[in-house]
Amino acid sequence: MNKYKHNYNVILDNMDINEYRLRPISAIMYLQDAFARFCATKNMAAYDLFPKNLYWIVSEFNIEFVEETPFWSEEITTEIWISEITKLKIYTDFKLYYRNKIFAQGNGCWFVLDQDSKRPAKTDIITEKFTVVPEFVLGEHKKFTLAETKEKVNEITHRNNLSDLDFNNHVNNKSYINIAEATASIDFKKSHTLKTLNIKFSKESFLDDVLKCSTYSTENSDTYIHKITKDGIDICEIQTSWTNKQCKDDILHYDLEVKSEGYTKSIE
Repeated sequence: MNKYKHNYNVILDNMDINEYRLRPISAIMYLQDAFARFCATKNMAAYDLFPKNLYWIVSEFNIEFVEETPFWSEEITTEIWISEITKLKIYTDFKLYYRNKIFAQGNGCWFVLDQDSKRPAKTDIITEKFTVVPEFVLGEHKKFTLAETKEKVNEITHRNNLSDLDFNNHVNNKSYINIAEATASIDFKKSHTLKTLNIKFSKESFLDDVLKCSTYSTENSDTYIHKITKDGIDICEIQTSWTNKQCKDDILHYDLEVKSEGYTKSIE
């Protein structure tokens, strides 16, 4: 199994504001779940690594949306593969489909860390399990450089709570993106949709940590930098670019598969 595929359906919890379409940020969680499933097929899931005093961590994630996201209840397909392995780094590339067309694609950089030292372990254990497919959907893997910041446009604080934690008791990656998104106004969110997202993780954070997210404008009016810190120390940096929403389809007239599941009931 060189590439791994898994199907999901868009659920209510993952719909965007004022729409019935998949929230772009939620697509990232489908991809992380697909990667976890892929690892499980190779006996390399998180629970397989724990007894070896190791665990997975993602250090960088890049995604671009090339089409509008699917409506609620639509079936989407994730396709993910190991595209490159270096001495310490594991790269994945991925595509997301619905109705046989790609709506998002990107890549991620992963490490296997030693639980005690928190330092990357050699990737020999990965090379033995996975077949590398050197297909790069965003081009050659290079260190992503964030755009230069200009003015600070907003700043919020967030205290990590139980809903932010993953099974490792670290703050989930999605929570950082949610925090960054929370700096946008409701009017902005109603009129814009995410086009690209690039995130670089520097440190872990934990329950009750107080995080500060500062959002800055850039030379490009549709691109923003979100810096999340704890006690002045960088936790992660996120770059987002946005485009005006131009919804062409009305869900009432869209041929959703769920509509074919309807039934008639006679009333006496």
